[in-house]
Amino acid sequence: MTETLKLPVLPLPDSVVMPGMVVPLRLDEPEIQAAVDAANSVDRRVLAVPRLDGKYGAIGTVAVLEQIGRLPSGEKAAVVRGERRARIGSGQPGPGAALWVEASPVEDGPVTARTEELAKEYKALVVAILQQRNAWQVIDSVQQTTDPGQLADLAGWAPYFDVEQKAQLLAETDVDRRLELLIGWTKEHLAEQEVSEKISKDVREGMEKAQREFLLLQQLAAIRKELGESDPEGSEDDYRARVEAADLPDDVRKAALVEVGKLERASDQNPEAGWIRTWLDTVLDIPWSHNTPDTDDLAAARAILDADHAGLDDVKERLVEFLAVRARRDRRGLEKVGGRGSGAVLALVGPPGVGKTSLGESVARALGRNFVRVALGGVRDEAEIRGHRRTYVGALPGRIVRAIREAGSMNPVVLLDEIDKLGSDFRGDPSSALLEVLDPAQNHTFRDHYLEVDLDLSDVLFLATANVADTIPGPLADRMEMVTLDGYTEQEKVAIARDHLLPRQIEKAGLEPSEVEFSDVALGMIAAEYTREAGVRQLERGLAKVLRKVAVALDRADAHSASAARGGTEAPVHVDADALVRFLGRPRFTPESAERTSVPGVATGLAVTGTGGDVLFIEATAMDGDPGLTLTGQLGDVMKESVSIALSYLRSKGLAGDLASKKLHVHVPAGAVPKDGPSAGIAMTTALASLGSGCPVKSSVGMTGEVTLQGRVLPIGGVKQKLLAAHRAGLTDVIIPKRNEPDLDDLPESIRGELRVHPVADVAEVLELALEPASVRPPALVSGE
Repeated sequence: MTETLKLPVLPLPDSVVMPGMVVPLRLDEPEIQAAVDAANSVDRRVLAVPRLDGKYGAIGTVAVLEQIGRLPSGEKAAVVRGERRARIGSGQPGPGAALWVEASPVEDGPVTARTEELAKEYKALVVAILQQRNAWQVIDSVQQTTDPGQLADLAGWAPYFDVEQKAQLLAETDVDRRLELLIGWTKEHLAEQEVSEKISKDVREGMEKAQREFLLLQQLAAIRKELGESDPEGSEDDYRARVEAADLPDDVRKAALVEVGKLERASDQNPEAGWIRTWLDTVLDIPWSHNTPDTDDLAAARAILDADHAGLDDVKERLVEFLAVRARRDRRGLEKVGGRGSGAVLALVGPPGVGKTSLGESVARALGRNFVRVALGGVRDEAEIRGHRRTYVGALPGRIVRAIREAGSMNPVVLLDEIDKLGSDFRGDPSSALLEVLDPAQNHTFRDHYLEVDLDLSDVLFLATANVADTIPGPLADRMEMVTLDGYTEQEKVAIARDHLLPRQIEKAGLEPSEVEFSDVALGMIAAEYTREAGVRQLERGLAKVLRKVAVALDRADAHSASAARGGTEAPVHVDADALVRFLGRPRFTPESAERTSVPGVATGLAVTGTGGDVLFIEATAMDGDPGLTLTGQLGDVMKESVSIALSYLRSKGLAGDLASKKLHVHVPAGAVPKDGPSAGIAMTTALASLGSGCPVKSSVGMTGEVTLQGRVLPIGGVKQKLLAAHRAGLTDVIIPKRNEPDLDDLPESIRGELRVHPVADVAEVLELALEPASVRPPALVSGE
């Protein structure tokens, strides 16, 4: 039966006494003093128990008080010698203030072959550590220890084990497990020691190299002084002074001073010195702390936008909202939330010539900010956005950093032009690099690969331009607020030409405003009959051509003032409808409806292209031959499916006549232009229904919408652009899907008053509106004739 001992508990808050250890203990705590007094009054034995985080362990060490006295400093102390492990039992009353418990001694198990192997492995590891420290006496002691349990308990002396590890070792009663723990811990210590030694060696060698370079540089400077040569560049001290004097953020200043230190240690022959100077020049050129004040006058800002651009009310309203929110936040003294500023990223999407790029300059003037344009068309290298890493020769910062440096402030208006024309190749995807730039949640810590310091872009107002939103990658488009510029009405084009284009072209032509006069009729004819576009770029070219001819006529008048009959013209030159034919020739564009003949099988659809809205004719014809369907006109898969769906619907409703037994051919003119999109379904259906019934489609009707096999009309996009195209083409009735009716709110009042728009939900309504009155005959008669 196991012997039970009644012993006072000696708590050890910061040490562990293993069996066989002789340890001095300070008697600076009442509990320790009470345990020593109680043991000294009985049999001088205590139970030394580690106490970690206020909790006692389950296993302690039976120890004997060898000596009680004072340390050289005068503090009371006792020397205890550990004998064996004991398991703590229940508490027992005893003399003095100490805690008494029952303790059951724990004996080590039998020594097996595995125990011997583990002891041998552990002893080799301990000897390896001690040899590094030249502790030869301790090595002899370890090698003379043959008992595996005693060998494991010697770990209590090891300084590289912490108190928790030693407490775990004391609590482990199985010798094999104890040795396994020690082997694992010792291997980890040896690995850490090797790494530490390697680091120390590298640091020592680096210091020696730096000292050697410093001495060589000092000698080189002394030699140059003796030879009378000046220090080339001689700007290291200047760079340090410039960095210290510059108003830089703390992290940027710290990084710049590190580079200045490298520059001061680098030799003049080292190419890295030039790279460091270039980097420091770039950092010092960036306006880290300079912001231009935003205007607080919303009326003045709107007046600037109205003066520069006609129409575009959505864009102007959004910018005025931005200014209003900014002004209210400034008045309330609100700071950035989580380092984020306004995060405004507006994407202006529209066809060429509607004023997307020039709008950026107007926005900057309205806000009172600096303006800079970044052209992204054809950019394929990710480094163009994020910059090159400085490990490459000729490394430069990215276009965003260069734009901030060029703007001279941290809150400019940055126009990302042609963002839909970004490319990608093996060098990376620049559109992915723009994700961080345009994300308000991330761009306050934008990191350029060249700078390698955080750049706050949250105060920048980014404007992006694109012709087509579909080609912008989805994740990039998600970070931008899309604002659509669908094009101008004829009245708006005349106003733009009168107020903006004409004065500019008169100046370019070297004329005076008093030398030429344009009538509104002439401007309207150039916009409607000499050009066909959503924007005003061709309109401006037409004005420039007229003014060039006017300049020639006036020069002839100056050279031959005496003979007007020889071709001279006196100022001012009046440009009206008749003069346009003389200057520009006959009109090149007439309404498409006038070009059509009322024959069955031809319908007018509406489409959106990269240059705005346009009309799209769909022609269908039938002929004798094997039944089948031929499609021409560079149609895509979606439009091919629309033809099949339209034909299936008509056959299922008995509206196809004898088309099922005929060879059908569906053609969309302008065959060299690829066409595809989900908005030609009802036009296809109408063309085939007209062909099958023999009833022509009304020449004044255009239509857009997709169709299902059940005859439902599905919604489509680009309604405003299509309606503007219908108006330009001279159509008076337009059929659109019922679910697109809310899009009519974006249509100008002048256009809405001249177009009759018919929202429909079913193809039957389309056919009733589009086909000539003869199409109201019963389906049986239509199909049976």
